Amino acid sequence: MRSSLKRVLGLAVGAAAMVAATCSPGFAAEKKDFKVAWSIYAGWMPWGYAADSGLMKKWADKYGIKVEIVQINDYVESINQYTAGGFDGCVMTNMDALTIPAAGGVDSTALISGDFSNGNDGIVLKKGKSVADLKGQKINLVELSVSHYLLARALDSVKLKEKDVSVVNTSDADIVSVFTSSKDSTAVVTWNPQLAEVAAVKGATKVFDSAKIPGEIIDLMVVNSATLKDNPALGKALTGVWYEMMAKMEAGDTAMLEHMAKASGTDLAGYKAQLATTKMFYKPADAVAFATSAQLPKTMDMVRTFSFEHGLLGEGAKTKDAVGIAFPGGKTIGDAKNVKLRFDAEFMKLAADGKL
Repeated sequence: MRSSLKRVLGLAVGAAAMVAATCSPGFAAEKKDFKVAWSIYAGWMPWGYAADSGLMKKWADKYGIKVEIVQINDYVESINQYTAGGFDGCVMTNMDALTIPAAGGVDSTALISGDFSNGNDGIVLKKGKSVADLKGQKINLVELSVSHYLLARALDSVKLKEKDVSVVNTSDADIVSVFTSSKDSTAVVTWNPQLAEVAAVKGATKVFDSAKIPGEIIDLMVVNSATLKDNPALGKALTGVWYEMMAKMEAGDTAMLEHMAKASGTDLAGYKAQLATTKMFYKPADAVAFATSAQLPKTMDMVRTFSFEHGLLGEGAKTKDAVGIAFPGGKTIGDAKNVKLRFDAEFMKLAADGKL
């Protein structure tokens, strides 16, 4: 997942500007055909299974709609296409939801809080055994991604600043080969499955991972807010199929797990290893509790602070309050007149109550 960038934020914002009118509530309308995008990552593999198994069709038929699930190999490109109006929904992290569609002016709703990274993202060193040893090193990572955020949180834990290190923008496709073949590459920040590969390099040490900041790197299904408002059937179908799949996963459905493992380029043992460092919310009630927790606004405040300090809320953002973020129960942080990211628990609660 999350091959966030060489960030094409400018492209995303430009695309958003062109479609802002059609994405506003006044221009949305009831419709029957929908498209959602997904990309490879442990916590998102169920969406591919939903398409291939016919489960998505079953739930879409129940609500009289059609939902096409499309795999996009380039994660950030999928978000850009969603932002430009090419998809009604897309999987993404909480940070990317804020800094691409929301910052680009597209009102978006986090419909399903699927999981959070609980060790799937990490920092690995060839030289050094602790976060403090990062000082003075060049660090390969996907710049301005959740890896960059993880680095900032790690540095803060030992009272270091980003100025104390040098960030080298490296694509997720190249990060393993750079770390394993270049003597100049002594530190990386990445996510699984690449994390497992670099951590296995002889003499390398994983010094920090997302288990130390639980609940901060969240994996979501995000949908266009106006589309959802006018088409609640989409929210019900997506949420319904998701929790049917979660029940199957929690029960250890081998056929499903093997399907997802193969699709993600690993075997069953490899996929289970990735799930072990992914805090899946298998039960909708657990996802509701997470989305309605007092901690979520605090987490998003840290995320928006990082995003603003790195220029990710757009050129016009004068403060971190530029983009409003709404939470269940009516709490808002940022500009309440410019809410562009909404965490929703309504549909997950319907699933928890058995009403889908």
